[in-house]
Amino acid sequence: MAIDSEIFHAYDVRGIYPKEINEDAVYKIAQAYIKIFNPARAIVLGKDVRLSSPSLWQAAAKGINDAGCDVIDIGTISTDMLYFAVAHYDYGGGLTISASHNPGEYNGIKFVRENSVAVSADTGLVDIKDEVLKNEQIMEPEKGEITKKEIIDDYVRHCLSFIDVKSLKSMKIVANANFGMAGIVLKKILADLPIEIVPLNFEPDGNFPKGRPDPMIPANRQETETLVKSSAATLGVAWDADADRCFIFDEHGEYVDGYYLTAILAEYFLKKNPGEKIISDPRLIWAIKDTVLGNKGIYLVNKPGHAFIKDRLRAENAIFAGETSGHFYFRDNFFCDNGMIPFLIVLEILNKADIKMSELVKPYRNKYFISGEINKKVKDPDKILKAAEKKYKDGKVEFVDGLSVEYSDWRFNLRKSNTEPLIRLNVEAKSQELVDEKTEELLAIIK
Repeated sequence: MAIDSEIFHAYDVRGIYPKEINEDAVYKIAQAYIKIFNPARAIVLGKDVRLSSPSLWQAAAKGINDAGCDVIDIGTISTDMLYFAVAHYDYGGGLTISASHNPGEYNGIKFVRENSVAVSADTGLVDIKDEVLKNEQIMEPEKGEITKKEIIDDYVRHCLSFIDVKSLKSMKIVANANFGMAGIVLKKILADLPIEIVPLNFEPDGNFPKGRPDPMIPANRQETETLVKSSAATLGVAWDADADRCFIFDEHGEYVDGYYLTAILAEYFLKKNPGEKIISDPRLIWAIKDTVLGNKGIYLVNKPGHAFIKDRLRAENAIFAGETSGHFYFRDNFFCDNGMIPFLIVLEILNKADIKMSELVKPYRNKYFISGEINKKVKDPDKILKAAEKKYKDGKVEFVDGLSVEYSDWRFNLRKSNTEPLIRLNVEAKSQELVDEKTEELLAIIK
């Protein structure tokens, strides 16, 4: 059957199962991956908890084996466990069957090469698509084999190596796994630590019975916020379904925006490593830029998206990068993002400084006012971007990703989503009143 070319996005493959992505498509994509990259060693293959993932995993494994390459089966994983396995054990590359935070009817594939180097539209994904659309099969006379490998214990040790474990004191944490793998991993990580977990949606369930497993959507945070308050927890944490993004809540249940958390983590690394480079995306920048420069660091802005950030992190040898979307990247994590490490670092910061999460984030909330990311479905995003560019042409205009315009007292970023039919708006200003005013002004253009 014909493959839907629309499932190929900027840095992964994603579509509705089985209408847009199915076993035949995944088999051919896995084969194309082998043909394009010609790995010298075995390929790691994982999957998320989605109901369609086991059969798609089998299709990918068959495609890789038929192409003469061995498969390392690491089972059901968080996406960051794929990155760990490929780089830590020095395999030839890796794939995981996952549609990240998309609704349950979706599935897809994320790819890395050796050393967990990202694969994006700029670095091989278009070539994979072109190869798939040729509809050719690779059938080597000597087929590859499948070998199972347990990686979770090594992964847990790796995550814990980022912090001073002995600094952690008794705490109560509300943890929302959103029916993905985060609950299983977290229990392993905290098994020997004096931390009480108040679990929420901990058991993996590919039905995602409470809807889309994405804490970036404000409505999806309410359950965590409520439980933090009712349980008198020290703080809350949530992950998306594939657990590669981390979302923090203070002891009052208030969400700590990924923008502020990036600045907090940047300061943590720069205090230990002055002069290092820190990267963020262009959606919101002032708090991060001021923090980096104020701590004698070098600040860089890069196009968002995990593949693009990883490539820049590696090219610059930067120590840390953060996105407002909840992705956090670390040089010592093979230049990849990880959903557990930022949470552990926050625990260390709170314990060593003996402060509450609200106190840690207060300086940022009081000085850097934001709209929060606003997502709107639109028919013609390019038309909207051009209209906004024309209206605000008197500001400092940049095109790192979408449209960014900066004035002395406010700025905004308006961009198309790389994974969904959405346009995304972020506004920051010197006062909340100005944020609200300019947000309404921009929403009028979008409407």
